[in-house]
Amino acid sequence: MHRPSPFRSWRRHVPLAVVALVAILGAVLLRDYLSFDALRDNRAALIAFRDSHYALTAAAFVLAYIAIVAFSLPGATAATLTGGFLFGLFPGALFNIVAATSGALLIFLAVRAGLGQALAARIDAGDGRMKRLKDAIRENEFPVLLSLRLMPVLPFFVMNILPALIGVRLSAFAASTFFGIMPGGVIYTWVGAGLGEVFARNETPNLAIIFDWHILGPLLGLAALSLLPMVVKRLRKKDIAA
Repeated sequence: MHRPSPFRSWRRHVPLAVVALVAILGAVLLRDYLSFDALRDNRAALIAFRDSHYALTAAAFVLAYIAIVAFSLPGATAATLTGGFLFGLFPGALFNIVAATSGALLIFLAVRAGLGQALAARIDAGDGRMKRLKDAIRENEFPVLLSLRLMPVLPFFVMNILPALIGVRLSAFAASTFFGIMPGGVIYTWVGAGLGEVFARNETPNLAIIFDWHILGPLLGLAALSLLPMVVKRLRKKDIAA
């Protein structure tokens, strides 16, 4: 049986090691720069630069947002607000959702290459509870992942890592991330689009708005609806077995 060389095995862990290193450095060095306060203090300069170089500003923003998510840096919420503040609800929401999905894909691939493949193989080789859980998720990857994205239960970076550790397909992860973060992304972009008035009143935005029942309720409803195909599939199996 052919075994991978030590160099190839070590090289597989390089992307994950880079992510971990940058995440640690970013948490220490960039926390004060990737925040709502930084946006408030630099809003005039950002608007002036956007008005003079719109395309460059949009490209730089998307790349910066991708890096924030890919390296799990602090400031993802501030970045979403910035997207709305600089570009409005549209195309701000589109920039935010595409950038967040792209960053999530990068860290997903890094974790899967460094740890996920080996861990998934080890789980498949066993016959315990973890394997049964993994098989259940694999059977209904998209609806399960979509419902978890829609419900603000797990932190965003956790949902980027866990699927990679259990061998979720890339296509299911990408699609569930893009569509699952869409409602929340639009809401926070909308909040960001109204930051001009918030700054004028010297206030801070209400980021807990997503937990208001008139917003959380529909999100939970969407999450439950996303699980409907899984429920139907389970009922059909029971009918066939009967």
